[in-house]
Amino acid sequence: MEFSNPILMWSVVGIILMLAELIVPGGIVILLGTACLVVAGALGIGLVEGIVQSMTLWFISAIVLLLSFRQLTQRLVGGDSHVDNTDEELDIYNQIARVKQTIGPGQTTGRVEFQGSEWPALGDGSIIAVGCEVRIICRENIALVVEPVTQATSQN
Repeated sequence: MEFSNPILMWSVVGIILMLAELIVPGGIVILLGTACLVVAGALGIGLVEGIVQSMTLWFISAIVLLLSFRQLTQRLVGGDSHVDNTDEELDIYNQIARVKQTIGPGQTTGRVEFQGSEWPALGDGSIIAVGCEVRIICRENIALVVEPVTQATSQN
């Protein structure tokens, strides 16, 4: 088996890339492998000659295939695509935290423990003692604005 045959080389690389789609799903690698087979076919019928023309044809055919069939292969193959919430304000709203340093009176900041970290916290003006559970209302710069859980549940 002679590896200096460019038709054979482009065909083997194309098949390897297409089989790699089983390991790396997403629909891109199979299109790159298809572009290799296009080059192998063009070399076979004498449409292109040499490495420069082969690489140019591969690049152009890969771009055309990717732009043309990417949506189709994404639907058929799938892939891991999801959109997470990027607004941290929504993630912390209505969550429960525990007071680590007394909050209040007035605008005196205290500290709460939330998700394993301590945060500066502001209350509603009343004194919120250490150990109380509080509900997070919003965030003011780096401080969390909280209210006691008992107060929040009695209003609902």
